[in-house]
Amino acid sequence: MSDGASGHAYRKKLRGWLSYAFASEVFVIVSLTLFLPICLEQFARDNGYLMPERTVRCTGLTQPQNGTAMAANGVEDADVRCVVKIAWFWIDTASFSLYIYSLSVALQALTVISIGGIADHPQHRKRILLAFAYLGSLSATLFLLLPSTSTIWWFSSLLAICANVGFGASTVAMNAYLPSLARDSPDVAQVLRNHQGEAYSIDVEPHSIDDDAEHYVNDPDNLNAPLITPQSPSTVPIIDAYTQGSAIFSVDSVTKSEYDATLSRATSRISSQGIALGYGAGIILLMVALIPVTILHGSTFSLRLAIGLSGIWWMFFTVPAAVWLPGRIWPSKEDTSAVENADNAWGDTSRAEEWSLLREVAKAWKKLGNMLLWREVRKLQNTFIYLAAWFLLSDGFTTITATAVLFGKTVLHMPPSSLILVGIFTPLSGILGSLLWPHVQKRFGWSNLRVLVTLVLMASAVPAYGCLGFLIQGTGAHFGGLTTPGEMFGLAVYFGSVYGAFQGYARAFYAELLPPGEEARWYALFSITDKSSSFIGPLIVGLISDLTGNIRYSFFFLIFMVWAAVPILAAVNVDRGRKDAIEYSKTARNRS
Repeated sequence: MSDGASGHAYRKKLRGWLSYAFASEVFVIVSLTLFLPICLEQFARDNGYLMPERTVRCTGLTQPQNGTAMAANGVEDADVRCVVKIAWFWIDTASFSLYIYSLSVALQALTVISIGGIADHPQHRKRILLAFAYLGSLSATLFLLLPSTSTIWWFSSLLAICANVGFGASTVAMNAYLPSLARDSPDVAQVLRNHQGEAYSIDVEPHSIDDDAEHYVNDPDNLNAPLITPQSPSTVPIIDAYTQGSAIFSVDSVTKSEYDATLSRATSRISSQGIALGYGAGIILLMVALIPVTILHGSTFSLRLAIGLSGIWWMFFTVPAAVWLPGRIWPSKEDTSAVENADNAWGDTSRAEEWSLLREVAKAWKKLGNMLLWREVRKLQNTFIYLAAWFLLSDGFTTITATAVLFGKTVLHMPPSSLILVGIFTPLSGILGSLLWPHVQKRFGWSNLRVLVTLVLMASAVPAYGCLGFLIQGTGAHFGGLTTPGEMFGLAVYFGSVYGAFQGYARAFYAELLPPGEEARWYALFSITDKSSSFIGPLIVGLISDLTGNIRYSFFFLIFMVWAAVPILAAVNVDRGRKDAIEYSKTARNRS
């Protein structure tokens, strides 16, 4: 394969990956962090009753006037609470939304565990991505058909759960493409060309076989191909190693340092491009949704319309990803034979057996158990240290966004049109942040880790500012501490610029600590860690809201989660983590 053909294949794969970011991130921005929380709350409110008597329907509330809700009897009450009966329990309508989100991420975690190993097979990765993408997008679209006045209004919670599960599972498959995209990028490939003559030993990594198995071994121009064929592995001692495509080269420490720095920048750049493109798509659809929401005065139908539009967008723009990402949806016999022959060439016959979904799911759970054994944790201790920090950070960041939206709706009494503007400002500043921080990093020569720590500390200022509201309210002041709707817009710009960069760097930094060839199942663990913590965060915030009647108290909890992650994150040794990941992959190959 010529350099031109390789470059064309790479650009096609990159466009496919970015197109799915453009398709799926809309659901996160428009629905998951904005309209789904307030729509589920509105569904519950339309079927709920006012406290404390629980005899007057919540639909008796009129539109807020000067930030104060009006009860059905015309009496102003800034603390009017609405509760809905679910089974035998009365719960706050804001808590209902948080509980549904907690349940959805718990089920999402179970799903990504089951499909992580399957997505490690290149011939199945694309099918996993598309299957869950269309499950999620269809579930979001069906909100158009379900009014809150229906006797099965609770079905909205099932649609929300399916949409979130579909998004999370498809994202695992999407993220599995990222390490190979970075390794095959032109600037990383150029570093390899510049120093390829210096490589004096090689140890080939068989588990990184890509979708193009037919030209994997025998094409000398393929940057992913090993320099030494599988039948003649090198026995020269390895002094220092790095990965390019499917090979592990031994070079001097200066070359390795240059390669690692280039690969790190390429990973964060591609990841940030995906975030920025997805944010741009979200802004476009939010501006479109602003029209019907404003005209219909934030009615439940307008909220359902916005969610349905995000599902249609997600479904439509997944098509380019289906065309451009490598791997056919239904492999031909020739493709299957090529992969099987490649597996057999490496001495791995397990994948040449008849494929079974149940067997693969069982393997995935078994692999997860093996991954979490203490002896395995010790081998990749820096990877797991980062996952511990990610457990807290992902919960803190995602719960901040969901809590802020519900806080604006239920405490500041912001109308849906204002919340949409908040939703626009957040990803818009997120685009600027995701594009600006790579330049800041390059200008000051910061590592991905240093950028992450800086972003985390900056983000902690948001819940800290919300906690100041208790002091501001005590002084009788009318501004400060997130006590007015105007402050929400300023915080949206600030938090968005931090969160957009954080998402890109968190994903890119993790890619540096992964064993080559096992990206999908490790990104599945990444997603599991994210979703297991996100299950806890909204649940605790919901309980705080139910027990205190004031969601502002949850800001103290969010500060604790974010600050607790900083020392854990700072403890990660990146260089040691990279070496351990390579050694782990080699050991796993030898065992097989």
